[in-house]
Amino acid sequence: MARQYFGTDGIRGTVGKAPITADFALRLAHAVGRVLKRTQERPTVLIGKDTRISGYMLEAAMEAGFNAAGVDVILLGPLPTPGVAYLTRAQRASLGVVISASHNPYPDNGIKFFSAQGTKLPDAWEEEVEALIDAEPAWVDSRNLGKTRRLNDAAGRYIEFCKSTFANDLSLRGLKIVVDAAHGAAYQIAPQVFHELGADVVAIGCQPDGLNINDGVGATYPQALAQAVRAHHADYGIALDGDADRLQMVDAQGRIFNGDEVLFLMVQDRLRRSEPVGGVVGTLMTNMAVEKALESQGVPMVRAKVGDRYVLEELQRRQWILGGEGSGHLLALDKHTTGDGLVSALQVLQACARSGKTMAALLDGLTLYPQVMVNVRLQPDQDWKSNTALAQAQTAAEQELGHYGRVLIRASGTEPLLRVMVEAQDAALAHRLAQGLADAARAG
Repeated sequence: MARQYFGTDGIRGTVGKAPITADFALRLAHAVGRVLKRTQERPTVLIGKDTRISGYMLEAAMEAGFNAAGVDVILLGPLPTPGVAYLTRAQRASLGVVISASHNPYPDNGIKFFSAQGTKLPDAWEEEVEALIDAEPAWVDSRNLGKTRRLNDAAGRYIEFCKSTFANDLSLRGLKIVVDAAHGAAYQIAPQVFHELGADVVAIGCQPDGLNINDGVGATYPQALAQAVRAHHADYGIALDGDADRLQMVDAQGRIFNGDEVLFLMVQDRLRRSEPVGGVVGTLMTNMAVEKALESQGVPMVRAKVGDRYVLEELQRRQWILGGEGSGHLLALDKHTTGDGLVSALQVLQACARSGKTMAALLDGLTLYPQVMVNVRLQPDQDWKSNTALAQAQTAAEQELGHYGRVLIRASGTEPLLRVMVEAQDAALAHRLAQGLADAARAG
């Protein structure tokens, strides 16, 4: 069954346009509640959100939908996505709900779910929910309505969890760290985590007003962090996105490290300490240089579909623990059940503290291949797969690259875009081929 509403990371769109409306949020919560009640008499769900102004509306609508289905609700307030995943498990809740559009600008919002184990839910569960969204509602009577309460110390509990993933015999004393929370869900939490571990913290992107989330700051605009690190003569910079599940890092020189480099560093740290790695899961977008470097060390890497949920599924299937995406979604399953920007940053800082080396020194010898990405906006109902000019251009590009690069063309799971990526050892070649492919896509 094809899913109508769920994409690669929950349900997402522009607020006020279907499906991100108050009435849909109510019906969605009611449908989820009915699915939960098939196996539980009195389910409890947690609801967290980021700092978008529309979060109030969607939170209230979902609360009503759950209560009307006989489901109890615990409101967490603004909290990072991985914080909701952690508390869902810690509170023994039936389900966790996150109201966020992650790295998207404020006019967008979204809704995603976590299982009782704090993991993303499978496609089959989403299909089960979708089958009930447009069905006749089944309101419970007044006696059986759900109740709502607020967990006032949700942020404090998550802060302690993050700190627990950092080695007890280490601290961040003597380090100045710039922390950029993208005016998002971690605006209070992120600076506190690093401060409590001993760092001198400079906070940017930590003054949300409901409209400025991801606006020129955060993991999608790491240049702001690099500038702040240089201006404050800091040792490190840490940039999160709006819901704090992705990470970009900057060193004292202002060099930006993406998720592929951070993942490789985390693997190297485990290998140096003779900890079992097994293998690593990347995605279709993971840089070829990382794949080749891992294979040279006897560490296999496999590629999942783009999306951290697919990385997680592959890790679980193979019983491995490390995986992630260049965008900064990183998983260390011995630390958390889902991608966590704060936990990932602490793993990197821990590796640097243990070794006495900088990030650049730890990554010496790894040179990423240039990757050129061009986004082509799709028209409604446009079938890009039937574009013969694009298919011919792709074949020609792949022949020209041979074994020294690759082409990836895929539709975005969250926006009406076709993503055209060319990776090659030669940057000029990658740019030329990517632009040619994009032109072919637009012509079709």
